[in-house]
Amino acid sequence: MEEKKQTFIEHLEELRKRLIISLIAVGIGFGICYIFSKEIFWLLMIPLQKTLPPGASMIFTSLPEAFFTYLKVSLLAGIFLASPVVLYQLWLFVAPALYSHEKRYVIPFVIISTFLFIGGAAFGYFIVFPFGFKFFLGFATDFIRPAPKLKEYLSFCSMLLLTFGLIFELPLFILFLTKLGVVDHRMLSRNRRYVILGIFAVAAILTPPDVVTQLM
Repeated sequence: MEEKKQTFIEHLEELRKRLIISLIAVGIGFGICYIFSKEIFWLLMIPLQKTLPPGASMIFTSLPEAFFTYLKVSLLAGIFLASPVVLYQLWLFVAPALYSHEKRYVIPFVIISTFLFIGGAAFGYFIVFPFGFKFFLGFATDFIRPAPKLKEYLSFCSMLLLTFGLIFELPLFILFLTKLGVVDHRMLSRNRRYVILGIFAVAAILTPPDVVTQLM
């Protein structure tokens, strides 16, 4: 009984160690990205700048809004920059509990998952953003002029990039469930209408509340 208690305490200590290293990595990533926060945000603004009418610009309506926007940009970019370290710490924590044949799948799974997420985010940035911004700005008139806010634009972009990154990982997630025996292709075929409904439900939760964005 004492041995089990000690083992549990050791697990907690190992978890604490991995969390501390991960937080330090995120903190370092945040510090680096904060130095280049304006440049990072400028990259996010490129698709919008190409579609804004001449003379239009972004605004902020509260004094600390620009400051906190750059902080949020730095944090999100810092988490992305530190993600290899965080994933490696996660691997060091769970690896002792895995069988040897299970360990063989982990590294390919992480690598493929990373590339799929980046591919989904790139699809959102290079394909969806220009089309979506052009569509929404098409409702502007001589009287109704667009003036996007920094905070709202960052929230909109980060949510869409995250959503498309996760959507591109769905095939890998389904393959993972198939390997575990949770689902099979016959089950997916029989319940495809429910699967499609579930995808729309997830899209409605994650994406901004407009039909065009959800359909994309």
